[in-house]
Amino acid sequence: MKLQLPNPGLEDRILSHQQLDKLEKDEAGDRPKWDNKTQYMLTCVGFCVGLGNVWRFPYLCQSHGGGAFMIPFLILLVLEGIPLLHLEFAIGQRLRRGSLGVWATIHPYLTGIGIASMCVSLTISLYYNTIMAWILWYFFNSFQEPLPWSQCPMNANLTGIVSECERSSPVDYFWYRETLNTTPAIEEDGGLQWWILLCHICAWSVLYICIIRGIETTGKAVYVTSTLPYVVLTIFLIRGLTLKGSLNGVKFLFTPDVRQQLPFQWKLNQRLFLLHDPCHALL
Repeated sequence: MKLQLPNPGLEDRILSHQQLDKLEKDEAGDRPKWDNKTQYMLTCVGFCVGLGNVWRFPYLCQSHGGGAFMIPFLILLVLEGIPLLHLEFAIGQRLRRGSLGVWATIHPYLTGIGIASMCVSLTISLYYNTIMAWILWYFFNSFQEPLPWSQCPMNANLTGIVSECERSSPVDYFWYRETLNTTPAIEEDGGLQWWILLCHICAWSVLYICIIRGIETTGKAVYVTSTLPYVVLTIFLIRGLTLKGSLNGVKFLFTPDVRQQLPFQWKLNQRLFLLHDPCHALL
């Protein structure tokens, strides 16, 4: 018994191979194209490598048994992450449409999947650009000697250092008081941080410049944005291997400890991949 869902007009919405070939010839001069395959591959890699590689993934490995976390991660990567990524690329190439148009073409009821994908991309861009603004803030403040987060500032009377910074650390004080300007109560907003606002504007301006002319400018930007994370990760790796106890950390990473990998973690890992688009599921 074969289950078939009613989908009237599907044959009319999906072009045949002959129609696709004719469309490809008609739009050959108007449709933007990548300059070479390297730009396309770097763009795909740029979507797969993000902050999760540096922040979330090592934390999850350390919190859930080291190598024990790698077991469900690799299983979901092979059985779910890569197939969904390949499916998304294949459907987009076959239908010659974006995320919203692809699902609407398959079935009108699936349009919500494309809308949800756009909402996820918008959410990701919002918090990624916030982090970019913080990075620019630290970058601009790094042109000082000494660095503002290397030592505690003096108090208002110039009789000693700020007591709050002395109780914590210069790094924490600069982050919470100078960068975020956190307040002790939620009723106090702390005022507008103009320098952070300017850093936000710079971050969004850089993003706009990278996509202002589509893949013509994006293709050039990926040479930096896609290769730089690997350079930084390589520097972190070399630096980490030179620290004391680094071999113990590597051993912990590849030695499964199933006692810390609780059963509910399998469901948590699966939901982690389902809540992200296939590209980010690859971390």
